[in-house]
Amino acid sequence: MTVDLRGGPLRSRTVVAHAAVGAVLVGLLLRVAWLQTTGSQVYRDAGAEQRTRTTTIRAERGSILDRTGLELALPVPASTIFVDPREVTDPVGTARALAGILGLAPEREAELLARMEREGSSFAYVARQVDEAMAAAVVALGLPGVASYPEQRRELTIGSLRPLIGRTDPDGAGTAGLELQYDAELRGTDGRVVREVNADGRAIASAGTDTTFAEPGRDLLTTIDRNIQVQVDAVLAQQVARIGALSGTAIVMEVATGEIYALSTVRRNADGTYSADSGNFAAVEAHEPGSVAKVFSISTALNEGVVAPESAFTVPGSQVFDEGTEWETVLTDAYPHGTEPMTVRRILVDSSNLGTVMASQLLADGVRHAYLRAFGFGERTALGFPGESRGLLSPPDQWRGTERFTNAYGYGYAATALQLVAGVNVVANGGTYVAPRIVTGTVGADGTAVPLAAPAPRDVLKPEVAATMRSMLSDVVCFGTGSLAKVPGLTVAGKTGTGYKRQDNGTYVKDDGTRAYFASFVGFLPAAAPEFTVLVSIDEPDPASQDRFGGTAAAPVFASIAQLLVSELGVRPVDGDTGCAKERPAELGPRG
Repeated sequence: MTVDLRGGPLRSRTVVAHAAVGAVLVGLLLRVAWLQTTGSQVYRDAGAEQRTRTTTIRAERGSILDRTGLELALPVPASTIFVDPREVTDPVGTARALAGILGLAPEREAELLARMEREGSSFAYVARQVDEAMAAAVVALGLPGVASYPEQRRELTIGSLRPLIGRTDPDGAGTAGLELQYDAELRGTDGRVVREVNADGRAIASAGTDTTFAEPGRDLLTTIDRNIQVQVDAVLAQQVARIGALSGTAIVMEVATGEIYALSTVRRNADGTYSADSGNFAAVEAHEPGSVAKVFSISTALNEGVVAPESAFTVPGSQVFDEGTEWETVLTDAYPHGTEPMTVRRILVDSSNLGTVMASQLLADGVRHAYLRAFGFGERTALGFPGESRGLLSPPDQWRGTERFTNAYGYGYAATALQLVAGVNVVANGGTYVAPRIVTGTVGADGTAVPLAAPAPRDVLKPEVAATMRSMLSDVVCFGTGSLAKVPGLTVAGKTGTGYKRQDNGTYVKDDGTRAYFASFVGFLPAAAPEFTVLVSIDEPDPASQDRFGGTAAAPVFASIAQLLVSELGVRPVDGDTGCAKERPAELGPRG
């Protein structure tokens, strides 16, 4: 037998071997390079975690202040109680003891017990942000595994401002209202303490610590006047409860600046009680404004020069619109009367629906729509409040049927209370629109103030038209539907509004045949030189009561708030103003 002792393809095998070894070496070099550069951080962090302990220093959240510097919302020291289940020797007894001293519900006690008995669990909350004295009492029990740590909770000095101020979560982050909107300014920057520890986890005294101090949040300066807010709350709550309404809203706005001194909302709870913490309905709910809208319709017609206060219309008690079309509708006036002549002044004073339609129809739909936009409807205000509604205002080419007529007296579009008070304020402010304003700036811990720029104003009406409207609206109070808004020795001006609320069935009549009302009054004082504009709206007053109208449900609240502004803020009449005359002028004709 012959044996072949010649070698195989040695050269090719050597090349393959060298290539394999080279690849391994290159891989090792790349690994070393990675470990020496970008990859090193992972191991440095792991090493640091083993030999250091980091403690977070929570930044103190900034306070929210009223216009005078009084606190509306502030941080308060508190403690959080927790348990380390690994150290608990008697889970049942520990859960029972904690439930007893903290007043935990049975289901919460059972949940806590389950957490303590869960394998691998190392942390469980017992109670967040409790009073420090309570936490000290719990810790004093000496229960194994139970401890506490300090943190802060948020408290309000006026509970009624909850819808505006908003809320924070247990970790101090804003979740609603101004707390959410200005969370970045309020929350500050947390600090930390880094300590080196030994193998037992104890601090090494000689190693020292690395401390980064927390930076507290900035205080928020608002336009709210705490004293005025409290008193407006009381006046509104009393009226809403007296007439059994669903809710009520009141806003006090400075004419020249748009600054909100008070924003009050009261709502009925399911149990029949009333509270002010349900939501900021002044910003997030929109309603058809009813006859308050006549302020915008009449002032638009005056500004366009198609009518004057003495212009007369022959106004029927009812009128057919869109006759012979699918939208044919009979509209009736706000009160029963035969066909009679009415001046524009009387139309406004007696709140004639059909008279307002006649004046408004002298203008094209596009013009009327443009003015409504200029008055601030159909868009959110400059407040930027979380969840704020833009209301409802359709383009004129989408107006159908009676919408082309009823929007003259407040049906067919919807506005929030903030939009409505700002719209009427145009008349009070000489024809210039200023946006509602609630926050004016921030203040740091060192006292450094940073003001927030006010939104730019815009001209809507000619000054002389605004002056004419102020005169006519003072007649509304002195001789018309707003007589219960009078203030002794001072002429005020304003407009009532009584609207039906649209129901889920798409009509203004409930399935049981009844109606729900939305009553309002928006006015300003003094009438000749306004300083404050005030809105009062009452949602769903008793429909069987005489207090279901704007002139009876809302106007008296305006009068009380106006008297408050006279007493607290020194509002005074202009020279020669002694209030309303006793007799209705003959040129206004008989009262409607």
